[in-house]
Amino acid sequence: MTAFSFDLQKTDGSARRGRVTTAHGTFETPTFMATATAATVKAMTVDAVKATGAELAICNTYHLMLRPSPERVAALGGLHKFMNWQDPIVTDSGGFQVMSLAGLRKLTEEGVTFQSHVDGSKHELTPERSMEIQHLLDSNITMALDECTPHPATHEVAAESMRRSMRWAKRCREAFKKREGYGLFGIVQGSTYEDLRAESVKALADIGFDGFGIGGLAVGEGQEEMFRVLDFTMPLVPSEKPRYLMGVGTPSDIVGSVMRGIDMFDCVMPTRAGRTGRGYTHRGQINIKNARHAADARPLDERCTCATCQSYSRAYLHHLFRCEEILGPMLLTQHNLHYYQMLMKDIRSTIEAGTMTDFAAKFTADQALGDVEAL
Repeated sequence: MTAFSFDLQKTDGSARRGRVTTAHGTFETPTFMATATAATVKAMTVDAVKATGAELAICNTYHLMLRPSPERVAALGGLHKFMNWQDPIVTDSGGFQVMSLAGLRKLTEEGVTFQSHVDGSKHELTPERSMEIQHLLDSNITMALDECTPHPATHEVAAESMRRSMRWAKRCREAFKKREGYGLFGIVQGSTYEDLRAESVKALADIGFDGFGIGGLAVGEGQEEMFRVLDFTMPLVPSEKPRYLMGVGTPSDIVGSVMRGIDMFDCVMPTRAGRTGRGYTHRGQINIKNARHAADARPLDERCTCATCQSYSRAYLHHLFRCEEILGPMLLTQHNLHYYQMLMKDIRSTIEAGTMTDFAAKFTADQALGDVEAL
């Protein structure tokens, strides 16, 4: 069997180039995961997702525990077989979704009891149950169950929340079933407070994890504040383990976070944007529904090599969205995912070349140009 491992190959300032090995293959870092919430990337087949360059998928414990249930997925051979994705899979712990069920959940030291948003049925999620569910799903990277601290939070509230998460992290470590090629990540909490983040990192390092999630960011604090927190947090995180900034984000979030030492990212943004008519390009975002695209024969992004840009015009995509044809969201989602994967590929090459600072400056300048109308 293959051991779970992280190989740090090159650094450029704080930016890191590496490779993670799992029981279901390897993935290169920095990486952006394909978000397969309910064991599917919305509007995409597995083959289409793979064609974008994605090497890693993330599925949602909360949604899968409700439908179809982890026991059923296990009986059908685990997530890899169930969704026909043979490469590495991450599952979140379910904590973020459960904590967001305002009025439908109750938090105790034991865990969280909540009502399903689907049918109102009652469920309990504890650190032990979260580990059991993710084991049944057969995910390669399991995330510890944590309490998602609200934002903004006082120091007192953030401290209480973080320390509960650390107690839960210890229970997750004890309940996690160790297997070759499978890893467990702890999640750093502490809101925007430097002393609490430092306490959280030390607690997780003492417990012992295979990687570190950075939680409690991208929850409304803004990019400048997020970067400030990363600036004082990342130097404390053990360098020999992969680092995953959870729920982030925009292309500029990613570039800035890579420069602060982050290896892994996930976000619903590119797929959600694709379904609502927003496309990412090297000159920023565009809204394909805008009338100015109606007769534009150019591709979404003339630099892009994705199947959408190689075969279809802005005018055609505009037509599909105006007519509410399902092909529109499919093609735009495919482009957005490809754009994100090509951004990550460029970042990896840039770190290898030692030119990350120059890359970031040009990326920012290009994005600031904005999209231009056809002549």
